[in-house]
Amino acid sequence: MTFNPLRERGVPLDDQLRNWRELNVEPIDPDHADPYTRCRIIAMNGIETEAIFFSHHLARHCPEIELKQQLARVRYIEAQQQKVVNWLLPGVSSVLETTLAYEQVAVDLTAWVARMEPDGYLKQAFEFGVLEDFDHLYRYANLYEMIEHRKAEKIVDQLTEVMPGRPTYLQHRDPMDNVREPYDRNNTAPISKLHALTITAAEQQTMNFYMNVGPMYMEPIARRLYQEIALIEEEHVTHYESLVDPGESWWEMLLNHEYNECYMYHSFMETESDPRVKNIWELHLNMELEHLRLAAELFKRHDGREPEEVCAPELPAPVTFEPNKAYLRELIATQIDFTTLGTGYVQDAHERFQKMQDAIMGGDKAPSEQVIEENRAKSGQEYRLQTEGEHPVGSLAFRR
Repeated sequence: MTFNPLRERGVPLDDQLRNWRELNVEPIDPDHADPYTRCRIIAMNGIETEAIFFSHHLARHCPEIELKQQLARVRYIEAQQQKVVNWLLPGVSSVLETTLAYEQVAVDLTAWVARMEPDGYLKQAFEFGVLEDFDHLYRYANLYEMIEHRKAEKIVDQLTEVMPGRPTYLQHRDPMDNVREPYDRNNTAPISKLHALTITAAEQQTMNFYMNVGPMYMEPIARRLYQEIALIEEEHVTHYESLVDPGESWWEMLLNHEYNECYMYHSFMETESDPRVKNIWELHLNMELEHLRLAAELFKRHDGREPEEVCAPELPAPVTFEPNKAYLRELIATQIDFTTLGTGYVQDAHERFQKMQDAIMGGDKAPSEQVIEENRAKSGQEYRLQTEGEHPVGSLAFRR
């Protein structure tokens, strides 16, 4: 059954304000919740956070007080939604456990988007990035075993493998080589715009999270690892945000943001296994339908176009969290040695890449390599979760 959010009516904005009792949601049970429920929560938190940041930036460029006031009204509701979503995460989980969940989101969400992306250039961008997040999961899993004496399958279950991807130390590139070519807003499929917005939001939230939690650790290796991977996440946000056509007007970007929120809430409502969390997705979808209607009115007024000219006439197939093991193994086997040069991809360590490597390493091993060595020394072997057999690259096979 098709669902066109542009033709649906949601909860009137005047009825969307919630009180403390309604905002103070019960968190999920970390020991019994579906790991992908936690992934949906983290992903949706990133989507809401991006919506809030974008609205603030738009407001700073609005000369009319009435427009600023309308944006402020919607943005406050978005802020309430973000609090409800993010507060579903349990406080008993450690920062590292939440970090592992963040990386599971990055791996399985980006892999799914790459599989579904119809544009070859965008698909390559998602495939390139996911191999790096896959490696981050492996590095953090070893840190988790080393300092909390637990294994990452406690968080990821058997849904996502944990083993090396593109080694993190090889992910440090000259900033010029992190910028991609944007899609063409006039010719790109609507789903491609949603994919770019979604992954940009998810990576931005991960970047912000690591920027803030990294210095909370006392262990030197933990502080160094968060610092290193936070720098990679900065690269990833640059990588993904540059895919969006900068020729989109502010009002077209607002429309796309609100449409994407409807798409993500509808997707998670359709695929959620926890009935209580599913109810939250449904409520927020009904709120976002009104936000989309208001954005559509602004788009028509200021751009002089109909929303259907830039948005899909019905929602695409739901975004789905599911295992992507075979797909990721194929990418590892064929693309692990890729890096970037300009807006393209190469397999050679070119001069600009090598210069960046020499400058940032300063003659020392990267923290991402040190954490593996230290865990081998402390635990007797590095941590991996290889449910589908040996690593597809012989040089990265398991070492005791």
